[in-house]
Amino acid sequence: MDVKDKEKNYFTALYDVVRVIHSSLDLPTVLQEIVKAVVETMNVKASSLRLLDARRKMLVMGASHGLSKGYIRKGPVIIKESGLDQKVLLGKPIYIKNVQTDPDFQYGAGAKAEGIKSVIVAPLITQKKVIGVLRVYTDKVREFNKQEIQFLEAVANLSALALDNARLHQALQTNYDLLVAHKYRLDDN
Repeated sequence: MDVKDKEKNYFTALYDVVRVIHSSLDLPTVLQEIVKAVVETMNVKASSLRLLDARRKMLVMGASHGLSKGYIRKGPVIIKESGLDQKVLLGKPIYIKNVQTDPDFQYGAGAKAEGIKSVIVAPLITQKKVIGVLRVYTDKVREFNKQEIQFLEAVANLSALALDNARLHQALQTNYDLLVAHKYRLDDN
């Protein structure tokens, strides 16, 4: 595949991600489709999307594609124990050539057992605030070119928008439900 075909593939994939985001308000479905699109488009082993917990102490799994259940259950990603995530949460993508030996990767032994070599992680940024990370895993050492990094950043930002949309929808639904319940109580009097 030449460079123009690859770029067209990224544009098509971005369009598909946007279409998925706008086609459903079911957040788990949307996040699952996003990580699947990343794996297929970038031709990598796996992808995951992790979200910061309310206390901003750990990253919890939002969706994954291509990872074994054993690897997913390896344990929480605790920010203070993950040099990689501490750096990504500052707002820039981070690449690790070999996670099996890099001290910044929290679960090097788990990565080795899973057959993961290289990882690139992009922050999910909404309203100038990082709310999670989008990870890409490879099964061999791999460098990522500028277009791949830009694609990953764009998908991460679209994912952040999807999360914002879902949260706003949930808040509106809750407010509507409360308003309807209140109206019925008033009508009953």
